Amino acid sequence: MNYRHIKKWLLLAAIILSGFASHFSDAINAYYLQVVIFIGINIILAVGLNLINGYTGQFSLGHAGFMAIGAYVSAYLSNEHSAGFFHALGGASFFSVAALFLGVLIAGGLAAAVAGLIVGVPSLRLKGDYLAIVTLGFGEIIRVVIQNTDAVGGPRGYGGIASYTTLFWTYSIVAITIYVVVSLIDSTYGRGFLTVRDDAVAAEAVGINPTRYKVTAFVLGAFFAGIAGGLYAHSTTYINPSGFDFQRSIEIVIMVILGGMGSTAGVTFAAILLTLLLEYLRFVSGYQWLPEIVRRIAANRVIIYSLVLIALMLLRPQGLFGWLPRRGVPVGSARVKRTKLPPHAP
Repeated sequence: MNYRHIKKWLLLAAIILSGFASHFSDAINAYYLQVVIFIGINIILAVGLNLINGYTGQFSLGHAGFMAIGAYVSAYLSNEHSAGFFHALGGASFFSVAALFLGVLIAGGLAAAVAGLIVGVPSLRLKGDYLAIVTLGFGEIIRVVIQNTDAVGGPRGYGGIASYTTLFWTYSIVAITIYVVVSLIDSTYGRGFLTVRDDAVAAEAVGINPTRYKVTAFVLGAFFAGIAGGLYAHSTTYINPSGFDFQRSIEIVIMVILGGMGSTAGVTFAAILLTLLLEYLRFVSGYQWLPEIVRRIAANRVIIYSLVLIALMLLRPQGLFGWLPRRGVPVGSARVKRTKLPPHAP
């Protein structure tokens, strides 16, 4: 059995396990269940952004904007058109609800992908800080547009969303996201992403179109962010523009950096670790026996993100999980060290 077949069997096993876990989810405490679902959503976001920042070498700061598009589009469709859909199918049965939810998730993902294409084509000719500024501005534009759209609640937020998100949906999509990204990077076409990341000029010299690969990565990453936004909206049943601000984008970027850019396994572990850490800090900020400065830091995520980034740059520039295998990079090393052979060596 080759590696390709092993990945397919692992994908099938993950989906089946997600179904079993969802079947017994009623026995889990509601808060812990919510945290586990948030972990899955963050994994989808981080793995999708890793395709852009880690594998293609871009630097996007507007991932929360794509998540917002997916969340609002899927929530609006499920709220406003579910009655007509169920009426056409003869009632709200299990299969009709599943079909509706799958449809609105895909619609949210496609809407985010179109937005990724619109912002990607003109801006991905830029590099480094310039691209980061453009994507940051795009994310803020999306948030402001949503705040001024009364159809989705504007600044009041959008509520009354059906609670369709379960462990099955969340972790099935997690498995599919990881499978698609890993399979893409392992393919012949996917090697182009690594080539563009390592040297875009050399890639163009051998006939590879860097802009094409950058736009492809951007669109795929935006699609997965839109799917994650749909899962988030149908989990919390209420969404607000403030939940998709710059701080949310930075949170996803830190997951990628923490896990090691270009390592799907590392980014997955980092998403789990950071989600649990942030949830724990909610309790720390309420411990009255701690010094006030500690409680204020725990309550301010911006300070925590800054400290994490500074510590990583100084102590672990390859990421906390940089020892895990990464495509195009040797295990445990950020770059290939060249060894000079002695003059008499063959």
